[in-house]
Amino acid sequence: MISYKVIYKEIEMMTTELIACGLSVKQNFPSCESSAKDRYEVSYSGMQDISIALKNVRYQEIYDELDQNKNYNIKMIDGALIQFLYTYEKSQLISHRLAFFPSPYLEAFQNDPEIYELDEIYADIIAKNILPVPIRFDYDPQNFKEIDHPQCHLTLGQFKNCRIPVCSPITPRAFMSFILRSFYNTAFNKFTDKLTLLSEIFPETITGLEKKLLHISISS
Repeated sequence: MISYKVIYKEIEMMTTELIACGLSVKQNFPSCESSAKDRYEVSYSGMQDISIALKNVRYQEIYDELDQNKNYNIKMIDGALIQFLYTYEKSQLISHRLAFFPSPYLEAFQNDPEIYELDEIYADIIAKNILPVPIRFDYDPQNFKEIDHPQCHLTLGQFKNCRIPVCSPITPRAFMSFILRSFYNTAFNKFTDKLTLLSEIFPETITGLEKKLLHISISS
């Protein structure tokens, strides 16, 4: 099992690398606190209540509250917010929440593309046909129900019952690699030699029945 100390170090190093590459414009470095005996929470300094992200309100309101309260690990060059939250009990991971909240205000880039098109790191966000979609990887074995609620799952677009099975919990580097490759591909290719994105893999939690569905798999 990957320890909470390893998770903390991954987030810390990744934050530093994103700053160095100019991809992070604001950030809160990771924190690790013991909330009870043998229970550790890896989050970020200044973390506040994040329940707004699950409320039935307009996405713009969710984004604005998280942004105004600096309730994130990393704010990307285009305004997207990234959160890493892990909870351990003794040496076992008992939950994680990895979230990507794209900015609903991309018009500033799209309406004046000539300002940004000379800088490669903006290449993937100046197209006017882009539709920002929030993404969340949850590891929540406590509420496991085969197929309906896989232990680890991917939720797209804040849809309540969108839970795409994922083979195992996701490390910070695996998550960030997915985000950069998918939504900042030009920047990813430019800085790939400056980013450490390979990491260990958590043990598999997906069931045989869930493997028969469309799912996400990652292997070493």
